[in-house]
Amino acid sequence: MIKYIKSLLLKLISIAVIVYLMIPIAVIIIFSFNKPKRFQNTSWNQFSFDAWTNICRDQTICRALGTSLKVGLFVTIVSTIFGVLISFAITRHKFKGKAATNLFVFLPLATPEVILGASLLALFLNVFIPLGFWTILIAQITFTISFVVVVMNARLAGMDPRLEQAAMDLYATPFQTFRYVTFPLALPGILAAALISFSLSIDDFIVTSFNRGGVVTFPIYIWSAAQKGIPPQVNVISSIMFLGSLLLVLLAGLISKNRKLKQV
Repeated sequence: MIKYIKSLLLKLISIAVIVYLMIPIAVIIIFSFNKPKRFQNTSWNQFSFDAWTNICRDQTICRALGTSLKVGLFVTIVSTIFGVLISFAITRHKFKGKAATNLFVFLPLATPEVILGASLLALFLNVFIPLGFWTILIAQITFTISFVVVVMNARLAGMDPRLEQAAMDLYATPFQTFRYVTFPLALPGILAAALISFSLSIDDFIVTSFNRGGVVTFPIYIWSAAQKGIPPQVNVISSIMFLGSLLLVLLAGLISKNRKLKQV
């Protein structure tokens, strides 16, 4: 009986926490269907699909979103490639300065974003690099690589090296071993690292605000719009992003479930 009560209590607490976390997202989705009287979209006025049918009414929103998506795509590609290579080097090879490399890789994770953003700004100004799209890109890559390495280290640590050794014992070349054994095993970690990089990039505000120059990303636009009133179109874009992320998670779950069923 006590065991049953503990299990029930744990379930209720878990559900309560999930509901609490979902309340802000639910508010965003609900207010994306609101037609505010003035600028502030903070109180319910009238149900309307106007924001959904006119997402780009203010062209600045779509330009800012396009910039964020472009930066996020470049950051994801570069950070994932270099982060995966660094992770393989750290976990699979022994070399001089390995401990120092580990320290420098994880240093951006421990550095407050304000300090990181200000330091990068000072660097760009001292070497006379004009602030803009490329400085945002370099700044975001600086800290997203660390997250990629952390995710990939966890994945590579869980991979059994005997599988690769078995492939080589069966006369597989190093390239064939990587293609048919190592890469498929590391792929879930690579995809997870890429998704985290993209999420961090498109969501970044502090580091970007220091190094953006005159470029406006989506978080910067929201911060600027908040001073006079955030339009419901922002809620629409946020809702689409959340629903898209949810769809990806559900898809990944279905693919994983199908693989397990095939193995059985």
